Amino acid sequence: MIGYDLVLKEVPEKSKVLDLGCGDGVLLKMLQETKKVKGYGVEISEEGVSLCLEKGLYCYQADIDEGLTDYRKNSFDYVILNQTIQNTKRPDYVIKEVLRIGKTVIISFPNFGYIQTRLHLLLQGTMPVNDLLPYEWYNSPNIHLLTIKDMRKMSGKFDFKILKEQHFSISAGERSRIKKINPNLTAQYGFFVISQ
Repeated sequence: MIGYDLVLKEVPEKSKVLDLGCGDGVLLKMLQETKKVKGYGVEISEEGVSLCLEKGLYCYQADIDEGLTDYRKNSFDYVILNQTIQNTKRPDYVIKEVLRIGKTVIISFPNFGYIQTRLHLLLQGTMPVNDLLPYEWYNSPNIHLLTIKDMRKMSGKFDFKILKEQHFSISAGERSRIKKINPNLTAQYGFFVISQ
């Protein structure tokens, strides 16, 4: 449920939405119920696809690293990569593709520049295992570690517009708390809304 509240605020009613790496479909279902979106999901795991289908969602199994060529330019009002981009093998290619098929793209990811992560590496000398990063280094789905500053730099290199930034940490009640002061250091998660 990381950042779901921010995504729900961002997506307008009755939008056409593609959720890439939609997992069990909870976010897509919430968007359909609260925003009446026309929603589609893509998930790599067979289990995730099954859970989506059980919820009555349209979802198919695919690897987004292999491309989204089935979709025409501007096929969707919103494309969502919520806690997904860091798991892709070719994030640069994926971002080019989502900007091609979506008018607006929402990207959320764990911020590896977060102060607790930095301190753990500095003091312990090992990759942290915590609520933000709940896996050991050897079984983590996170294969491309990035920070908020990295995404900002990428916007210049790949020539996309950052429409909005709302970097956040999670409170005890699972609500997103926006971090405005030095978010690359103080926010657990990066949250960007981008377009071509």
